[in-house]
Amino acid sequence: MENTTNNTAFSILELAIVSSGVTIEQTLSNSVNLAQKAEQLGYSRLWLAEHHNMVHVASVATSVLIGHIAANTKSIKVGSGGIMLPNHSPLIVAEQFGTLGRLFPNRIDLGLGRAPGTDQLTAHAIRSDRMKAVQNFPGEVQQIQKYFEDDNEWSEVRAVVAEGVNVPLYILGSSLDSAHLAAKMGLPYAFASHFATGLLHEALHIYRKEFQPSEHLDKPYTIAGINVIAANTDEEAERNFTSVIRMFLGILTGKREPLQPPMEMTDKLMMIQHNPAVRDMLKYSFVGRKEAVAKQLDKFLKETGVDEVMVVSNMHNHEDRITSYTILSEIMKERNNQ
Repeated sequence: MENTTNNTAFSILELAIVSSGVTIEQTLSNSVNLAQKAEQLGYSRLWLAEHHNMVHVASVATSVLIGHIAANTKSIKVGSGGIMLPNHSPLIVAEQFGTLGRLFPNRIDLGLGRAPGTDQLTAHAIRSDRMKAVQNFPGEVQQIQKYFEDDNEWSEVRAVVAEGVNVPLYILGSSLDSAHLAAKMGLPYAFASHFATGLLHEALHIYRKEFQPSEHLDKPYTIAGINVIAANTDEEAERNFTSVIRMFLGILTGKREPLQPPMEMTDKLMMIQHNPAVRDMLKYSFVGRKEAVAKQLDKFLKETGVDEVMVVSNMHNHEDRITSYTILSEIMKERNNQ
């Protein structure tokens, strides 16, 4: 366990979740407002996740939205959590993020994953040869690194706008393969434990054990995703959590719909919540009033020793989300100041 201090960074993973009755335009405006609030609350970064062909997710043009949010904030780091690299040409990714890095110096992160971020049919529509790119994921990450190097001017193919620009790379993953790769390349590692919970501890162990220092990073740096639904009372938090339970059920059953409004917890929802598949996906979901969430989060941080938590708070009402992120920031600041 690497992080033996109480000083843990805290950040936000934003999917621009579309709630029922809310337009996409308003959803994107809410994402900007969230970033502005996060900046005031002391969050380290806000990352946007790439997903496609999902009714409830609006963060599809990830680099475009990153630029829009960075332009409407001042200091918070903004980046991808992540760009699903097999969907794209490494050259285009380097050009896009090199441009962002020049527009917003030292504020842009490039998190890279290999999952499709969608169903297989849509993945094929995005890039028909993506499986070849999946198999060459390490090589494509290295290619992006090369495009950002100062001394790439003699290459026949260049991303000129990216050369010498400071855009840190992060390896994202939900499997052990990503842990091995991040360790070998000496890059920071973010694990998607906000939905893929089973391999978190093993992945962190592999990454730390195999980590090779690089010019980018001298020691392991770990980020873990968590779900937080915080409110002024346990009852209010549990009610808001019903939207998340129904969303995950929809993912598992293939039912596509915007995020549904909260409702009273029913026996049926309790049964769904305790279904093994749903329970596993929601294992690292911390729900309740401030004191309850603080206790759950402290246990998680002591068990994992991660350097940073990447927080997801999917709620139907935007103001409820702001409240949750405000409470979480208070918890983390109090913990870090102990």
